[in-house]
Amino acid sequence: MSRIIGIDVGGSTTKIVGLHENRIFSPILVKANDPIASVYGAFGKFMSKNKLNLKDISRILVTGAGSGYLSDNIYGIPTGKVNEFQAIGKGGLFLTGLKRAIIVSMGTGTAYVIADKNGEKHIGGTGVGGGTLLGLSYKMLNIRHFDDLIEMAQGGDLSHIDLLIRDITKDPVGSLTQESTASNFGKISDLATKSDTALGIVNLVFQTIGTIAAFASRIHNTKDVVLTGNLTNVPQSRAIFDSLQSLYQVRFHMPDHAEYATAAGATLFPAENLTDLSL
Repeated sequence: MSRIIGIDVGGSTTKIVGLHENRIFSPILVKANDPIASVYGAFGKFMSKNKLNLKDISRILVTGAGSGYLSDNIYGIPTGKVNEFQAIGKGGLFLTGLKRAIIVSMGTGTAYVIADKNGEKHIGGTGVGGGTLLGLSYKMLNIRHFDDLIEMAQGGDLSHIDLLIRDITKDPVGSLTQESTASNFGKISDLATKSDTALGIVNLVFQTIGTIAAFASRIHNTKDVVLTGNLTNVPQSRAIFDSLQSLYQVRFHMPDHAEYATAAGATLFPAENLTDLSL
């Protein structure tokens, strides 16, 4: 059986996966500033790694912000463009096996999609995401690189940065716990270290993303939220989402290959619904 290729073309990274017998395989990420170069680079790397020939590929589906730069089939293989929000929704459900969920795509910014058997619908988003992490870390810590920020956040203490409910009152406040955040960066101590500040930045971003997702789940009557995108690789994110899960009574899912969910979702579109780029 021939393979289907899904490619998610972002601003600085391109992700590619294969679909064979209803399973994704060999997810690959390539970094490049030029979207066309990154597409062909990712495709060549994918084909070489899997020892595939062009005849082994039945079709290629491209999605993402950079997909608009493609105007022709890739190496003569039928190539179609897929709506990014639909790909996000399909990919999130596919990777988790859920029937209905809020799918959160965490990239430079963050997009929210409600997906179920009736289809996928973009319900909004926030400018808070990976770009926020890097922008704040540069201005506050003079750190430009993502991995350096994550390493610095290890061992940070949020009690030196955030104002917690316990700092305001000992009385119950609705469903909030004493450890719930009352104000991000609302209690910056003179003793705060760079690690504390780095963790505060990480916490601010993921609490914002998770809280909006929890509110969206209430509006759309589902307790399941699927987290996808590059930010799922941030090690501190799991603990933050776990605390929000208890607070808001939702279920946050972070599936294997979550950063490739959009590329995986693109592979699921039937050929009859696509427009050949050569036409």
